[in-house]
Formats: sequence, C-alpha cells, structure tokens
Amino acid sequence: MNAYLTLVAPASRPLGETDLSEAQAALDNLGASPDAPTWLQPGKAADIPFEAVDPGRIRSVLDFEDLDWAVTFLGARRKAVLVADMDSTMIEIETLDTLAAELGLGEAIAEITRRSMNGELDFAAALRERVAMLAGYPADHAIETVMNQVTYTPGGKVAVATMRANGAYCALVSGGFTFTTETVHAELGFHEHRANILEIDDGTLTGKVAEPIVARDTKLITVRELCERQNVGLEDACAVGDGANDLDMLRATGLGVAYYGKPIVRAEAAFRIDHTDLSTLLFYQGYSRDEFAGA
Repeated sequence: MNAYLTLVAPASRPLGETDLSEAQAALDNLGASPDAPTWLQPGKAADIPFEAVDPGRIRSVLDFEDLDWAVTFLGARRKAVLVADMDSTMIEIETLDTLAAELGLGEAIAEITRRSMNGELDFAAALRERVAMLAGYPADHAIETVMNQVTYTPGGKVAVATMRANGAYCALVSGGFTFTTETVHAELGFHEHRANILEIDDGTLTGKVAEPIVARDTKLITVRELCERQNVGLEDACAVGDGANDLDMLRATGLGVAYYGKPIVRAEAAFRIDHTDLSTLLFYQGYSRDEFAGA
C-alpha cells in the first residue's frame, strides 16, 4: 500500500464502521485495493491504506459531505515545516477588522477585507487602503482592546506542539500585524513570526504600514526559505490558511490546507478542513491521538 485516505469526523457526529465501509467500497470501485482501516482516534479519525491511482481522479470521485478527508501518498507524511496564517486560522478574529470596529470604522474596512480575502483585490493595495483609514486615531487603547478579543482556534496549539516535538520548524506568517503575532506565536509555540508593522507616531496611528508588506508572495518565499533551511523539499512542508493571499503557499506545499477557506481557496486547495479543528492537520499526517503533544 502506498497511499492513505484519512477521514476525520466533527464533534457533532462520530465516525463509524459504516463510514469506513462506504469509503472502502468507493476506493474499491476505483480499483485502489483498499486495506483494513486503522483508527487514529476511535470514533474520530481513521486511515484507510490503498494502492495509489490517479490522485485527481480520486479527489473528483470521492465525496464525504459532513467529514473532513484527505488523500496522501507515502513519502514524508509527517512534515518538516509548518507555515501558518494567523487571522481566521490560528486565531478566530480578523485583527484589522477588530481594530477598525473599535475605532468606529468596522463596516467600511470589513468589506475591503472580505473582497481582499476572496481574491477580488490585490492584498497589498487593500492593506494600504484600510490602514490609511486609521490615520489620526490613538493607538494604545485600540490595540489593547483588540488583544483582549483574541481567541485561539481549537486544535492549533496541539498541532504546533506535536509537529514541533517531532522536529518540524513552525512559523506564523501573517498579513496582519506584529503587535498581534508577537503574542500569538509565543502562546502557540511557533519558532518565529513574520507580519506587518503598523506605524505609530507619538501614540497615534499614522495611517501607514512599514514596507515591504508581508503579502501573498512573502508567505511563499517564507515556505521556500524554511524548507531550504531544514534541507527538505516543498513536498515536506505543511501550510494552512483561509484567504486568497495564502493560495500560493497552499499550492506549493505537500500538505496545503484551506482552513474554513474563502470560496476561492476551498475551490483551489488540494486539502481542506471544513468541519473539524486544527488538530486535523495532525491526522492528515498520520499522527494518532496518542501521539499528540501538549494535549
């Protein structure tokens, strides 16, 4: 066997023997000769080994509406690099939208964010436009209010801890701001963080963001840099994000996962998490629940 179908169920419904039997039958119909399933966590996640057939054909034929699932192939299933987006991925808020709401600019800025994350606007230009609207507002109270609203995405901390415990290098790379990433990356256990610097002068937001902007290309550059540093190929990296500015790194890596992605991201990413939490990143790499670190 040289491939795996991994099924992961949400908390609202268990993964049962019927699910596994139906998955085996679907693989059998594809001529994939499935083997017996292996539980990664009983009632939650399982691997079904099978003989590889055309990956595109598998993904176009298989469908599990209320489960998260992935098809992976033998090689380095357990990735040596993790690069993660922050807003709406590792944390549950959009930092700039939350900051704007505190300053009374929520609706106008949120609409630009929505269009940018859907790939309708250039990310860097949209960021400059949104930040320009903040000019003249006092910074400290607004930033403190944003940080008080940060909530961490379930499964994120255990995903980072487990990959790091198994030798992976983990980086948080965000189109948001360093005032958030410097706290979030430490709390979640990332080795490093990269994000934009919101310019502040004498306690006041200047309406500018320091150049160069951390944008779509920066995330891909970071993945390549870290893979080179770890002496591995891009196929040995995992990337996760939700917006159009994450697409390049998701496409380039061996495990590029859209986490509750925007429509364009869900349509184009080879891997998705639509029903469960970030611990599914580990199940997709073949980790069993007993191997999770820091849980």
